Amino acid sequence: MSLLHIENLHVDVAGQPILTGIDLTVAAGEVHAVMGPNGSGKSTLANVLAGRPGYDITEGSVTVDGEDITPLSPEERSLRGLFLAFQYPIEIPGVSNMEFLKAAVDAHAAGRGEDPPSAVDFVKRARACAARLELNPDFLKRGVNDGFSGGEKKRNEILQMLVLEPRLAVLDETDSGLDIDALQVVANGINAFRGNGNAVVLVTHYQRLLNYVVPERVHVLADGRIVHSGDSSVALQLEERGYGWLDG
Repeated sequence: MSLLHIENLHVDVAGQPILTGIDLTVAAGEVHAVMGPNGSGKSTLANVLAGRPGYDITEGSVTVDGEDITPLSPEERSLRGLFLAFQYPIEIPGVSNMEFLKAAVDAHAAGRGEDPPSAVDFVKRARACAARLELNPDFLKRGVNDGFSGGEKKRNEILQMLVLEPRLAVLDETDSGLDIDALQVVANGINAFRGNGNAVVLVTHYQRLLNYVVPERVHVLADGRIVHSGDSSVALQLEERGYGWLDG
């Protein structure tokens, strides 16, 4: 069974059609990259998967592990193992990363009817994930994205993913704003995540992240639908030739 299955997905935003028939299947352990020009619907797809309000599904279905998630709230989707890394992470001054992550992990445990991890076990887990991303332990004491650089915000999104251990991660332009060193660190985090039998939908404009996170499939969106799919070589062709060669 596929981990994520999208069938004939149509989505309107403010009464305007944005997605016009998306079909996509992602199996456990796979990374699928979604590329396309500005305004093609990439971020809309990410937001729809996460259940963000204001995106109206007019036709089609989205299932995760065989369950239709379209009626579920963002919180319910999170409890079922779906994670969204934001294109523009928000700042939460006054709430430390450690407090934020502990609250999220405890909420997930409660949603599964489990006891939350002890404070000691949680701190060990958070610090281990931070170390994997080459983040100083003091990073966990800082306010969530408060005063962070663009690269720090993106690494913080991957830190949240590693700590929360979702089944499906939707990463919306996680590579934007990263220098080459930070890009490699983030890529290592994504690869560690996929190696546990999870799945990733990676929205990106550029080939460079895909040099380090090699996707099983690359899908090209244009005008709200997937117009081309192929293996990782598709991203290289787009880098060299742009999108014009896909016309017609």
